[in-house]
Amino acid sequence: MEAEASRSAEALERAVGFFRRRTLFVALAAAVLLVLNGAIGSLLGFDLPAALHDLPGGIVWMFSNFMPTVASFSKLGTIVSQLASTVLVSVAASCTAAVLALLLAVIGSRSVGLGGPVPLAVRAVASLLRNIPTVAWALLLLLSFRQSEFTGYLALFLGSLGYLTRCFLESIDEVSGGAVEALRATGATYGQLVAQAVMPLSATAVVSWVLFMIETNVRDATLVGILTGTGIGFVFDLYYKSFRYDNAGLVVLAVVVVVIALELTSNLVRRAIL
Repeated sequence: MEAEASRSAEALERAVGFFRRRTLFVALAAAVLLVLNGAIGSLLGFDLPAALHDLPGGIVWMFSNFMPTVASFSKLGTIVSQLASTVLVSVAASCTAAVLALLLAVIGSRSVGLGGPVPLAVRAVASLLRNIPTVAWALLLLLSFRQSEFTGYLALFLGSLGYLTRCFLESIDEVSGGAVEALRATGATYGQLVAQAVMPLSATAVVSWVLFMIETNVRDATLVGILTGTGIGFVFDLYYKSFRYDNAGLVVLAVVVVVIALELTSNLVRRAIL
């Protein structure tokens, strides 16, 4: 009885010591972050009290100027047309990138890949593509293709290709290992491994990632459109630079509605295939 009580006391003491060390670590981390924030703010000349003081006025100005008016709804047809164009470009870029990314993921997978230097090369290309922001791709491509919808499409496509390739690689390696080994034991060919193990088991994850990529690209396409002079981004930039803030606010509202609608649709599709 005394031994059990002693063990319980020791366990309690270890637990108290653990939480005490964890609390001390969190407190030190918070203190370091506060010091760094203060030092960086001082270096950049950022005045936090002044920013907090001006914040309510900024919010009031934003809502009073960017709030859509009755007159701004006369531009709704143009906004919807350009927004539909942006959504279609985003869907096209996402789906085209998904097809190529799935091919790269299959040949670069550790479980069913071609082996040798191929997996390393595929992962290197995917890392390079996805670590360059979509906006940076748009700026680079503007030098070659100028302002056009094709430039925006390429920027979204390259960013999506890198991101989806990495996601598909992880999904295929995670779900298909056991099934691939079982099929190999029966003497299945490479094509049978892909068709009977990789594709069925990773289909749910692939569809989920493609839907997520479409949502992301619709948001990114707005900013890309500002650079390429196309789509809903161009319309927003036009209204914003001409000080027609109520029309620009309607553009933002339309983009938000479309993104929410896409997210709800994606959630329904995910639940249906799970």
